[in-house]
Amino acid sequence: MSNPSIIFIPGSYVLLPVYQPLFDAVSEAGYEIKGIHPPTVGLSSRQGRESPAPSMYDDAAVIAQAAEKLADQGKDVILMGHSYAGIPMSQSTKGLGKEERRAQGKPGGIVQLAFISCLVPAIGSSAASLLGRFPNEKRPLVSIDEDGWMLMEDPEATARMICQELPPKEGEAIVTGFAKHSAQSFGNQLTHAGYKDIPVSYLLCEEDLAGPPDFQREMIAMIAEASGRKVDVTSIKAGHCPNLTAKDETIEWVLNVVRKAEESRPTV
Repeated sequence: MSNPSIIFIPGSYVLLPVYQPLFDAVSEAGYEIKGIHPPTVGLSSRQGRESPAPSMYDDAAVIAQAAEKLADQGKDVILMGHSYAGIPMSQSTKGLGKEERRAQGKPGGIVQLAFISCLVPAIGSSAASLLGRFPNEKRPLVSIDEDGWMLMEDPEATARMICQELPPKEGEAIVTGFAKHSAQSFGNQLTHAGYKDIPVSYLLCEEDLAGPPDFQREMIAMIAEASGRKVDVTSIKAGHCPNLTAKDETIEWVLNVVRKAEESRPTV
């Protein structure tokens, strides 16, 4: 049987090249990993798309399509994502879990959800409802254009929140490279909780200023209660973007997630 395949979904605003060193390291270790550019993320630095901003459900549909394609090839699939990605990942899994597909006589399927400091809401909640607990004045300024695309107006302030471990100019340059992101996607409510049926791994970032550790722990506890299953949690001393500031630890976590997925396969 082939190794599990990873589908990676970026955080809000973030373009895939930000994660390329992670992708390269995982590929060099012998595992298939493919990044998805979600519809809710613009196409280039500080830009949206030439259309009204789409929904979180559009992201979920793209993720589901990619997962189903691999599953139909008989592959075990790991959905892995960062920050906002936890929401469309959870939404996307309906009918695609490996156990669910096996019961239908279908090959392959999603075997693991792997969250990197992710937003993971309960049914009926959204990114906006989760983040609403944090005062707006403590969050960097965001503007919304006429097509519903959000822009981080102050890259320097954003960098101080999401990658504070980096030199200020380096962090600001990274955030300046971010695209726009769909505003409505933050308000779209979760209607399918994939984490109820599919095992979960969570990389908890203890120095995260955007989603503090206690906030992450509350979401992990919610997942465990909803699923009746223990969440596989790894804690590291890192801010919101560990792929940038704790590269070795993040790579090792990804590889451990894949290895554990391999080890949990039935022997017959």
